[in-house]
Amino acid sequence: MVQSTGPKKTKCAVFISGRGSNLKSLIEFSKKKNSPISIELIISDNSKSKGLKYAKIFKIRKKIFNYRNNSFNEKKIIRELNYYNIKFVCLAGFMKILSKEFIKNFKGKILNIHPSLLPKYKGLNTHHRVISNNEKYSGCTVHFVNSRLDSGKIILQKKVKISKTDTANSLKKKILFQEHKLYPKAIRKVFNL
Repeated sequence: MVQSTGPKKTKCAVFISGRGSNLKSLIEFSKKKNSPISIELIISDNSKSKGLKYAKIFKIRKKIFNYRNNSFNEKKIIRELNYYNIKFVCLAGFMKILSKEFIKNFKGKILNIHPSLLPKYKGLNTHHRVISNNEKYSGCTVHFVNSRLDSGKIILQKKVKISKTDTANSLKKKILFQEHKLYPKAIRKVFNL
């Protein structure tokens, strides 16, 4: 577990690739007085990521890394994180897999949110696969990141009932709504709050 040092917040970076809706909810959470984190840096592998607008709106530093050469980029990212004294990392729709080397630098301090009830439906196209298999429930999971895809220790999960009329898209919206509530809860749990 990560120790929060009183009212002083732990500096956090959020990694995104897309719309950044979880990023937005994490920023709003971080602004609360009793939140254990302050978001100091937004990192993206996609310069067209819509979520980058939140960097501007909330006046948070952003860095974009072109991921053609992973190990080279990861070294640069680690330098940035160290430079800004980042102690905690949240992945929020970040579509790149971090190397073992990277994870070792932040062991037990990288969280990810995944739109299924892990260990079921790791990887991509989750909602489509869930619907195709006629599942009764899906949901979302916040977990620690380890070197295997969507396999780290689970922190919290939220179950969502699938209705007969749900499509991959309607299920995605339902689950996203829960993700925004679950991620902050999971962070509080990690900080023993």
